[in-house]
Amino acid sequence: MGAHGGAVLFLVAWAWPILDPGAGVEPVSRAVLAGVWGLFAVDYGVRLARSGDRRRFVAGHVLDLAVVVFPLLRQFQVLRLVGLGLVVGRRAAADLRGRVAVQLVGGAALLELVGALAVLDVERGAAGAGIVDLGDALWWAASTMSTVGYGDVYPVTGAGRAVGVVVMFGGLGVLGLVTALLASWLVEVVLDRREAADGEDGDR
Repeated sequence: MGAHGGAVLFLVAWAWPILDPGAGVEPVSRAVLAGVWGLFAVDYGVRLARSGDRRRFVAGHVLDLAVVVFPLLRQFQVLRLVGLGLVVGRRAAADLRGRVAVQLVGGAALLELVGALAVLDVERGAAGAGIVDLGDALWWAASTMSTVGYGDVYPVTGAGRAVGVVVMFGGLGVLGLVTALLASWLVEVVLDRREAADGEDGDR
């Protein structure tokens, strides 16, 4: 099983009991999560052992280490599937900005999905909870990521608010990257037009 397949399996095993709490799949889900996490831990350990400079390896693979320490983070490795699995995404990845855009779109979608599932998991059944189904959770995640925060639905538990903080900071990061991409594109357009104008002046 490759890293991408393991990441998808981990995400499915984690999400299934949240989406269908009455299915009785929790024992199977926990077993799959433990097994996949174990494979990721072994993979990290083998790569660390084979590296020539272990300090440099650890410093250069902080996310991988975090994935081993905090297994839930492994879901974010599914970002790689977005660019690799879509033909349009591969074509868009012809340059660095294209690759960043592909990862940005995939990351934003995954952040919303994971944030919605996480908040639904901790909020559903809580006293006074307004987030009781996936639709509520997705709407909350979208409004929180965009920093709009309508306030019509919101977490009432401490764990739900902690998820909200993560989603908010993730949304700010996405907005920052979007702004940077737009600025880069505008600068490139201006420079291209200026070079074209200078070329026309030189031909006269």
